[in-house]
Amino acid sequence: MQEAREILTQGKSWPDRYTYVPALRIGNMVWLSGTTGTDEAGTITAPGDIVEQTRQIFRKFDALLKAAGGSCNDIVQTHDFFVTTENYAGTADVRREFFTTARPTSSGVKVAGLLRKDALIEISAMAVIGSAPAA
Repeated sequence: MQEAREILTQGKSWPDRYTYVPALRIGNMVWLSGTTGTDEAGTITAPGDIVEQTRQIFRKFDALLKAAGGSCNDIVQTHDFFVTTENYAGTADVRREFFTTARPTSSGVKVAGLLRKDALIEISAMAVIGSAPAA
């Protein structure tokens, strides 16, 4: 029997015109869509600051995962797509803020551009709820 798909939106409405969802849970696995550092209105929170954009992305991931009973410590894999390497090293400190008990696998790809104007980084992730070791 196939497990049901649960769309995670933090209780917010999600337009039918979109062909994707913010996060999808099947069993204890959660896939987090490519996400940029935007506020509730969809505006980039820190133009020109890849570190703060990364922090905003992980805040959004953490909120989605908490609504599903987990946290960023349950993330097992990330994929970073970034347009500049300037200050990219600073994103490692942000990762340490959110991954306090376990480190995920990761890949990083420098790209020519991202769909969202002024976005310097977009991150997607996969989490396994309940996978993080005890602190």
